[in-house]
Amino acid sequence: MTYSTSSQTQTQTQTLDAAARAILKTNDRGGYTVPNGRVYPFQWNWDSAFVALGFADFDRDRAWVEIETLFEAQWDDGFLPHIVFWKDDSGYFPGASVWDAHKNPATSGITQPPVAASVIRWLWDSGPKSAREAERMAALYPKVLKWHRWFARHRDPEGRGLVVATHPWETGRDNSPEWDYPASGVDISAVGSYERRDTSHLDAQMRPTKLDYDRYLAIVQFGRDHDWDHDVIARTGPFRVADVGMTMILLRANRDLLALAKILGRSKDYAEIEASIEKTRAGIDWLWNDEVEAFCSRDLISGRSSAMITSASFLSFYAGVGTEKQNQSLIAHLDRISSKIDKMLPSLDPDHEAFDAMRYWRGPCWAVVTFLVARGLLDEGQSEWAERLRLDTAALIRDTGFYEAFCPVSGRGTGGDLFSWTAAMWLFWAGKA
Repeated sequence: MTYSTSSQTQTQTQTLDAAARAILKTNDRGGYTVPNGRVYPFQWNWDSAFVALGFADFDRDRAWVEIETLFEAQWDDGFLPHIVFWKDDSGYFPGASVWDAHKNPATSGITQPPVAASVIRWLWDSGPKSAREAERMAALYPKVLKWHRWFARHRDPEGRGLVVATHPWETGRDNSPEWDYPASGVDISAVGSYERRDTSHLDAQMRPTKLDYDRYLAIVQFGRDHDWDHDVIARTGPFRVADVGMTMILLRANRDLLALAKILGRSKDYAEIEASIEKTRAGIDWLWNDEVEAFCSRDLISGRSSAMITSASFLSFYAGVGTEKQNQSLIAHLDRISSKIDKMLPSLDPDHEAFDAMRYWRGPCWAVVTFLVARGLLDEGQSEWAERLRLDTAALIRDTGFYEAFCPVSGRGTGGDLFSWTAAMWLFWAGKA
């Protein structure tokens, strides 16, 4: 299947291209882009990485600046925070004072899925390969390597080669049902009262519940009480989950980092990066659940698998792992899921009892994860499935607009509108025939 070449379709595509560019320009705060002006007024880690791909469609300098600005907030030990509070905004909760994590610039104390290395490689591969872009890539390379080393030191306490998330927000899939059981033991007795701002802008039925937020804040308090010592947090924190999504994304990012190292001739780093790749490949089957026949996250505290098929389960294609039998099982899941809903890829298996088509990461489709899964499927020779995911995402955007996420049943938008990373995905991927 491909897009029609009719003049009407071309005109519609051009209109959407212009609208997507306008969203990125409107949400641009001078060096960084906010996800949505009303709800998310700061710079988010993996949002900015995806946004850079959108800017590359019409302003390559601005694309590089987005990544460069993000890494200006990197801590001395290599940690890259999930939020950078470049400016004060009292309308957002929890703000910099709640985190009390870093002073200049103020940041949160947790990270997010490490897509930066992959985005930098895509920027390089899609661009003119000029001397200036080579200089920018070379300047970013050691910073990304330092971040990946931080993951190896502070997010793999058992040495399995897997990424251990210490907060649901760290995964990027904030309220996925995968976190319900691991977070159930979090002590929320000292959280106290607070006022959420997200539900004043958005329908509460689409957002994480108050119980979710109580747990989120309790985990933040634990990190703050331990001065954001990430080694202590990863070994003793109240929430410790080997996240299938972050693990697969880091594995792919390490492959892309190795490619960058070879482009730049950083031969002294080859063995280290290759060892990280092999360690994860060797440990990845700990996340495979034979009962549901999919890769699932696993709680480190109890050792229990989530036994849930989420959109992140299919990132194994993106990471380039999985036996032939495992891949066949995952393709069979895609076939089954697509027979249950109208648009792919929902964030949770619609056959699961926790599926909620409109509530954040408990069912809706997210263009960024769908893009990563589609990219992996294409790399692994599943071109028909890759195109199906692209066309479904394009249809959701064409029919509904640039929402944060989309209902896989009705196609209705959910979360914030005029959303930066959805606009970026249209420009870089979904809107491309």
